[in-house]
Amino acid sequence: MLTANSKRARLFHDTSLANEDTYEPFLRLLWKGNWFIQEKSCKILSLIVSGRPKAQDALIANGASKSKEFTTIDNVLKGLVEWLCAQLKKPSHPSRGIPTAINCLATLLKEPVVRSSFVQSDGVKLLVPLISPASTQQSIQLLYEACLSVWLLSYYEPAIEYLGTSRSLPRLIEVVKGSTKEKVVRVVVLTLRNLLQKGTYGALMIDLGLPQLVQSLKAQAWSDEDLLEALTQLEEGLKDNIKKLSSFDKYKQEVLLGHLDWSPMHKDPIFWRENITNFEENDFQILRVLITILDTSTDPRTLAVACFDISQFIQYHPAGRIIVTDLKAKERVMKLLNHENAEVTKNALLCIQRLFLGAKYASFLQA
Repeated sequence: MLTANSKRARLFHDTSLANEDTYEPFLRLLWKGNWFIQEKSCKILSLIVSGRPKAQDALIANGASKSKEFTTIDNVLKGLVEWLCAQLKKPSHPSRGIPTAINCLATLLKEPVVRSSFVQSDGVKLLVPLISPASTQQSIQLLYEACLSVWLLSYYEPAIEYLGTSRSLPRLIEVVKGSTKEKVVRVVVLTLRNLLQKGTYGALMIDLGLPQLVQSLKAQAWSDEDLLEALTQLEEGLKDNIKKLSSFDKYKQEVLLGHLDWSPMHKDPIFWRENITNFEENDFQILRVLITILDTSTDPRTLAVACFDISQFIQYHPAGRIIVTDLKAKERVMKLLNHENAEVTKNALLCIQRLFLGAKYASFLQA
């Protein structure tokens, strides 16, 4: 007995369904008629081209000459992409336009021609806004298919460059944080695994706190073996990236994680002299995080190191006192002078002394 899939496969082996006369009416109807006709035409076309035999495609990839049939398929796929991008920009139907487009896109992006056409049509920037935490069943399915599309694009180098210039990575991480749907988490983790070794993605993932998120995900009870394997691979890849980071990158990662310890760089004068200007990045982001830690952390070691590092910044940066004062750090450090932990009070006192004395006399003070 033939299954539905086997029947469809046998149907598409009929070469009469792969000629121009088959596709042309559906392509025309994509742009005409009411929404029902447009939607059905899109889905029928997607089924025909995705279910066609791929043997000829493989021959062409291996150097055979392009046939008229294959050229027709390329044109059909490009026409479909044009319509899908139009729907993502301005949907023909208020509630069905975008879900239909994403559903078909998730099927068609397996095709190299579709990936190329989609990127050339600037489709990535239309796709990225759809990557956001979802709650209803319908929105979860839309999110899943949008993430599935990004996963398929993560195998295509030009698309990876486009994804890198968008906010796709922070959005993917936010989706993983807020999603309990296993299929959504799986496809996002697989995407992150693909992107990890590309360009600056690894460093950015570390900055966004992905190592800790992966540890949290691994502690959950997932049933999907592919997801568990991908999490392990992602964790190992992130560890390798951390090892490759420069000393300031490592320091930055430590601060952003909010867990500080007396690693050698904190008290190394060479580290501070060579990297003090790096603290100016992103409007003194790392210094601001250090100051925030004074308010938010309950770990005595972290508080002590944060106080010491702020005092180091005061000593080594030409405008250290002014910048730290402007960021209202003095009041926060003063509160720690009465901390129950001696290590915290010692380094809080050092920070206050350097803040009052300034760089000229700070070198006389010893930690």
